[in-house]
Amino acid sequence: MSASSHGPTAWEGFWRDAPAGEGEVFWDTAPALAVARHLPFFADHFDAALPVIDLGCGNGTQTRFLAERYPRAIGVDVSASAIDRARREDPLQVAEYRQVDAADAVQIRALHEDVGEANVYVRGVLHQCAPEDRPRIVAGIAALLGRRGRAFLVEPSEDAKNVLMSLVQRPGGPPPKVRAIFSHGIAPAEMPDGAVPDLLAAHGLTTTGSGRLPLVTTETRPDGTPVEVPTNWLLAEPREA
Repeated sequence: MSASSHGPTAWEGFWRDAPAGEGEVFWDTAPALAVARHLPFFADHFDAALPVIDLGCGNGTQTRFLAERYPRAIGVDVSASAIDRARREDPLQVAEYRQVDAADAVQIRALHEDVGEANVYVRGVLHQCAPEDRPRIVAGIAALLGRRGRAFLVEPSEDAKNVLMSLVQRPGGPPPKVRAIFSHGIAPAEMPDGAVPDLLAAHGLTTTGSGRLPLVTTETRPDGTPVEVPTNWLLAEPREA
């Protein structure tokens, strides 16, 4: 879960310093609790013959799940350390991984020229981007889709702020996984719920489905239950499709 955010340097530092191992990052949830829950909302809409791009793949946990269901899965991330980690955690090489800044039109164009039309899966990227980067990233998503591709995006809702603040304000201070997010300067920025559909529309994409679903994190509450962040999901396609 990192694409451009508050800067490539911040994401590089985060992934370089993140502890190794499954579930050591706040959002590195097992696929069964993440992309597998999203699959029913996009499976019938994604052209199964097209590749799928996991935009902001981080260490590739969700990418590897997608690789089991599509002929070609490519995880892209702005951080070289994230991509190195994704490759190490994929010894069977079921997926591909590339360092790409999703806000860079030249890099996106090169990816599109190589991969062709593709479906795009995006989980929690836009809210962690600088506001000026969000239109660039959505423009990049539109370019990657071509005419046949479809996009599925998941972003924390406005009320997710209350959940995050409850973690930050714990009596003993924020837990290590949350503290790492703030200490590396990649804290999520506030984004109105209507911002994503507006961005999609502004870049020639039509929202064809939407809903709410909690995002299960790897952090737990005092009673041992996982912390869940409320999210909005959207399915989009090119307007001329």
